[in-house]
Amino acid sequence: MAARKHIVYFEIMGIVEEFNRIIAEQGDIEMTQLAYDMPDDALQAQFDTAVGYQIRGNRTALPEAFSGHRDFIARCPNLLAISTSGAGYEVINVADCTEAGVAVVNQAGTNAEGVAEHALAQMMCLSRQMAQSDKAMRRDRNWVRRDFAGHNISGKTVGIMGMGAIGQTLTKFCKAFGMRILTSHPRLTAEEAARRGAELVPFDELLAESDFVAVAMPRNAETEGMFDARAFALMKPTAFFVTVGRGGIHVDDDLVDALEKGAIAGAGVDVWLVEPPALDHPLLRFDNVLATPHNAGMTWENWIKMAQGSASQWVQILNGERPPRLVNPEVWPHYAERFEAIMGHPVREGDAE
Repeated sequence: MAARKHIVYFEIMGIVEEFNRIIAEQGDIEMTQLAYDMPDDALQAQFDTAVGYQIRGNRTALPEAFSGHRDFIARCPNLLAISTSGAGYEVINVADCTEAGVAVVNQAGTNAEGVAEHALAQMMCLSRQMAQSDKAMRRDRNWVRRDFAGHNISGKTVGIMGMGAIGQTLTKFCKAFGMRILTSHPRLTAEEAARRGAELVPFDELLAESDFVAVAMPRNAETEGMFDARAFALMKPTAFFVTVGRGGIHVDDDLVDALEKGAIAGAGVDVWLVEPPALDHPLLRFDNVLATPHNAGMTWENWIKMAQGSASQWVQILNGERPPRLVNPEVWPHYAERFEAIMGHPVREGDAE
């Protein structure tokens, strides 16, 4: 007997009503919201029939027991796919999913404009000392306007690490200011970098030449700790570090040290290892650090796009189509076998390639 189209979730990030509207239009997809404090037998009854699991991608928003790892997958015998509500998927052990024949999908690109706008806003605010002048205006009158003289971003050089949807959108925005765009990646060709609007250079050269270094990468084994003491030491003392990627790509202590020594001019930090960071986090004591609580992608427009992307992708998955934002494409042959066994019909012809 074929399994029913049953998706379970604890929380859905974005506009839930829009997500539910698209799902409801299909008529044959069942959504069940779970609670973290439900009795284990009640949870297990839902896991037994679930073919889909919708989760938030932020590790601090999901208890470890319900993350997408081997032990959780073992509780869900019919699980075909795990989807995150945003671009991040660090709550999922992709290798465990691939081994089990479970597809991992995200919503990469659906919030690209909002995140890129946030990064650009950080660059502009830092360069023009907006945070410092705002604080001074509210504090006292022991200053003159000249104290907060800044710099134009027009004509400057920005090094963008991560040339996915966010990085390419930020590139488009920066080009409107006549900025030179650099990027670095071990597997990106110069031709492909140029197609995405950037000049490919070695990492050290990017650090040395950029007036702004913007991070828009996921955290993984390659990127974790990439921005450490050595990296910050290579940057210009007049340069700014901006990150809308993930916490852990930069080393907090090394960034603090670089700021204390004046090795860089300031930083815009939207992502943290622990979110939100503690009130006594050392980065929060600097006036030249623009701190935001991982809300670069949190706009009403982005929430609608993420909800639409999540729901529409589930419709494709449960109809046997290859999802457009498949994180682990190598899973597809194993997934296709499991899909047919569980759903009672094969994936659509042409999508099993």
